[in-house]
Amino acid sequence: MEHKNKSSRAPLYEALLAYRDSKQRSFHVPGHKNGQAYRHLLEQAEAGQCPAKDIANEEQQHGVIQSNAGGNVNRRIEQFSSVEKHGADMGSGERLSDEGAHSGIGLVPVRSFLEMMEMDVTEITGTDDLHHPEGVIQEAQELVADCFGAEESFFLVGGSTAGNLSLLLTVCDEPDSIVLVQRNVHKSVIHGLMLAGARAVFLEPWVDPASGLAVMPPVETVQAAVQSYPEAKGVLVTLPNYYGMGADLTPIAEVCHAAGIPLLVDEAHGAHYGQHPELPVSALSCGADGVVQSTHKMLTAFTMGAMLHIQGPLLNRSLLRQRLAMVQSSSPSYPVMASLDLARRLLHVQGANTFTAGFAAVKAFKRGLAELPRFQLLQPAQPLQPEPPAGTAKPAGMSVSAAQQTRKGLTAAAMPSAAGYTAQDPFKAVIYDGAGVLSGYGLQQQLEACGCVPEMSDERYVVLLFSLGSTVQDAQHLLQALHHISSADGHEQIQSNAESSHQLAKGSTHYISTWNNLQENTHYSEPISFTLQPIVETDTINVPIEESAGCRSAEMVIPYPPGIPLVYPGERISPTMVARIQLLRDEGAKFHGVSDASLQVLKVMKE
Repeated sequence: MEHKNKSSRAPLYEALLAYRDSKQRSFHVPGHKNGQAYRHLLEQAEAGQCPAKDIANEEQQHGVIQSNAGGNVNRRIEQFSSVEKHGADMGSGERLSDEGAHSGIGLVPVRSFLEMMEMDVTEITGTDDLHHPEGVIQEAQELVADCFGAEESFFLVGGSTAGNLSLLLTVCDEPDSIVLVQRNVHKSVIHGLMLAGARAVFLEPWVDPASGLAVMPPVETVQAAVQSYPEAKGVLVTLPNYYGMGADLTPIAEVCHAAGIPLLVDEAHGAHYGQHPELPVSALSCGADGVVQSTHKMLTAFTMGAMLHIQGPLLNRSLLRQRLAMVQSSSPSYPVMASLDLARRLLHVQGANTFTAGFAAVKAFKRGLAELPRFQLLQPAQPLQPEPPAGTAKPAGMSVSAAQQTRKGLTAAAMPSAAGYTAQDPFKAVIYDGAGVLSGYGLQQQLEACGCVPEMSDERYVVLLFSLGSTVQDAQHLLQALHHISSADGHEQIQSNAESSHQLAKGSTHYISTWNNLQENTHYSEPISFTLQPIVETDTINVPIEESAGCRSAEMVIPYPPGIPLVYPGERISPTMVARIQLLRDEGAKFHGVSDASLQVLKVMKE
């Protein structure tokens, strides 16, 4: 009973409520003084008897659109498309009458924003300090560790980026440290390698033959790389991928632990894993040593709210705390941290029931999708059995123990082969046009025209992200949109608005995704050095992309979203990568990190 009562608390959030209700005079930052800077404008406007303006009318402010079964689902939603409209709706003084602008009332945010400012505090008595927690933040983080099955957990106010940076800066404790890294990682991992001055051995991911999508490296690849580079400081993988695809991490964790190195997991899209019997198992329960989760992505925290979970003896926790203080703001957002506290409390109190509404929504969608044969759903060929929630027994893995194996003793024969795609996040509904009419980009465009905004798309697939906040009504609206797109009348409109033929869906043998960056015919790379030292311009030359094979790249090529580097500075470009870049470019993908955004030429090193 005591544990249940404790888990129902939200200590940091409660401290902010107490601060708000105390009505103390603020002689500290932030400068808005609990929102008083704006309330003064409101009071002045009211004293001048200016026309009243309902700042609480948030339904109108946010352009809420309700639909019913008889609504026109094809009506295009344009509420986010016009800066001018935003200015008018949100009460920008520049777009009001002179009277409203001079009164200042048009500059006042909506009431919900003002109320948030009353809890936007800093490190004062009673609110603790993120970088030296001794009170409510310490208690909140201890409750997080208990909820997620970690030995120790940390709040992150800079998203999973802060967690990836801090983990790499912890394991890379000397210059030129070698880390074994899954090739298709988020750019924050690359930035961590640069900050650490590390060398990365990139592990090629396993590619699902049915979908053509890359998941995580096979255990045999990890083992071979560990054997080839016994000085490696750790292994870093991403699971699940952006499509919700994954597999059991236990074999990889056991290879790492047998070699005496930590397994680091970017689990940004899996904060909900292990919290319901129908969800895949969490990385922590598979034995990962350091796990980063974006609590804002699949749970209920504010954007930028994330968590870092630690277990086992292989990470230097004192050094980790120092690294976290380096990469996180010394003025962390208390509303973001409070949202992490509340997200944890919701899970702690409601448990698996937290996801009841979300599962009802996604199951309703999948039932309806089965009646629309044109649109297909991505699923693993051989799914794992449902895993138990966090806190229960860990799944059985390989019988490879640290006592029996050494770095040099690990052999491929000791590691059973396993499929790389055996688990699918049920909240990531990945669909595609089985008729081959629309590419993923085109299908996303049509869905947005019907008022449904997907998480992302690529040449073939569209990822529809459900969560504990989704409703059956959401699913019904989505099904109406897909039915409309699939209908004869909708087909005419699709044809008139369709992208040119080079954007239509292609066969799996030609399929390339911006989330799917890998090199063929090799299992892991040679060590590639990363540094903050800029490349000297005079040492580079621009060459046409079709002539760049064999050259060493002088810039990073990053298809975006999601920001996974395809080519790294200093890496030799293969013909496969040239073909991949050309296809993505021709498909209309956007690129970061390159000097020529059109990617007609690529900057390479003179040799």
